[in-house]
Amino acid sequence: MFDAATLAAYLVAAAVLVFIPGPGTAWIVAQSAAGGTARGIQAAFGLETATLIHALAAGLGLSALLATSALAFEVLKYAGAAYLIWLGLKAWRGGPAAAADPAAAVEPPARVSARQVYLRSVMTGVLNPKVALFFLAFLPQFVHPERGMVWLQFLVLGALLALIGMSNSLMLSFAVGRFGRRFGAGGGRWKERLTGSVFIALGLRLAVQQR
Repeated sequence: MFDAATLAAYLVAAAVLVFIPGPGTAWIVAQSAAGGTARGIQAAFGLETATLIHALAAGLGLSALLATSALAFEVLKYAGAAYLIWLGLKAWRGGPAAAADPAAAVEPPARVSARQVYLRSVMTGVLNPKVALFFLAFLPQFVHPERGMVWLQFLVLGALLALIGMSNSLMLSFAVGRFGRRFGAGGGRWKERLTGSVFIALGLRLAVQQR
């Protein structure tokens, strides 16, 4: 499906793109800081699931809609921005016991299920039209239509990118998770506020992005 030179060039390019800090890095760091290593890993699985969805969508031609339709781009952009800002405000509000006990204002990691973290991360990745356009611009450089099954080529390239991204996210999760345990047995409130601030910042960043 891919010759050695093409595959090697793709892996190098993908690794460079993954290890450059961006919104995905901020998301993993925020989740790991708020809920420890396990929560960071759950978020990583969600983001990389979104990577596979975008890769398959690009292969099927769905991402081309975002490249040609300003309305589709704007709708998806503002939906993603609103979702991130809502998550951020929810983290900042905390629970009803906030005034009496600051530590109780934050939802403990155990009360945020793995499913919730995973689905939030999938939504965060999917509702970013810039990611869809990136896949549409980046992956075709390594796809050979004459070899057939273009959608499968896109999916394989997306899977490789997801594996590299998962490796990076696992390292971040372990590092930030250990940092969080060391510096905050009673620091749940600041960790959730940090997470909320990151969510809001990512949402605002997405809202002002242009095609």
